[in-house]
Amino acid sequence: MIGFFIALLSGAFMAIQGVFNTEVTKSSSIWVANVFVQFTALLVCLCAWFISDRSSFGALMKVQPKYMLLGGTIGAFITYTVIKAMEQLGPAKASMLIVIAQLIVAYLIELMGLFNVEKQPIEVRKFIGMGIAIVGIIIFKWT
Repeated sequence: MIGFFIALLSGAFMAIQGVFNTEVTKSSSIWVANVFVQFTALLVCLCAWFISDRSSFGALMKVQPKYMLLGGTIGAFITYTVIKAMEQLGPAKASMLIVIAQLIVAYLIELMGLFNVEKQPIEVRKFIGMGIAIVGIIIFKWT
């Protein structure tokens, strides 16, 4: 149950961050805003690591396959695309499309067993759920 609430909190943080980042971009540029976002995230993570974790950064060299270390690089492009989407569509529409894209890609990753994720069987009810979510976006967009 705690995972459910953490996921809700994550979604709320993502929406708020997208709005904040879009506003910062209006006063600077998209890449300046992105650098600031990534830099402040680094500072917060270093503080959290210093207070609570202190495990070795050397363990990163043991990660296999090495492309799994691209999460931060992908994060920079996530920040960029969220800012652009919110700027052009507004927070609500952009967030809905972002969530649907996440859902579809995550389900495809599970179905194909990509990136060391345990392969899952196809379930019709999940396709129905995604279809309902897509219909919801269409209804939301037209209102």
